[in-house]
Amino acid sequence: MAVSKQDRRTKIKLKLRKKIKGSSLSPRLSVYRSNSEIYAQLIDDKVGKTLLAVGSVDKSISSVKVTKIEKAKLVGKLIAEKAISTGITNVVFDRNGFLYHGRIKSLAEGAREGGLKF
Repeated sequence: MAVSKQDRRTKIKLKLRKKIKGSSLSPRLSVYRSNSEIYAQLIDDKVGKTLLAVGSVDKSISSVKVTKIEKAKLVGKLIAEKAISTGITNVVFDRNGFLYHGRIKSLAEGAREGGLKF
């Protein structure tokens, strides 16, 4: 029986989550991609809290008429800007089972351009 896309992504996600842990000094930058939107959040795994969350549905990003890849880059820059304003400079990148290309890669590059280190 063939493995569905969701089952495959879940297996990859669990393998990654074993290795990746976020702390208050370097939280986990978790990315979620739907068909039309992209979301990023900074998570402190030791406490189990989300520190920051940004998505392409934010008014500053959704009002701009650009492609989905360019929106992902804007989301990366926005989360980097918010993180640096709260004093976070280092993060651990969690691609959440998605392949590192396209919108995921664009978000990561935007976050790096914004000043985050990972």
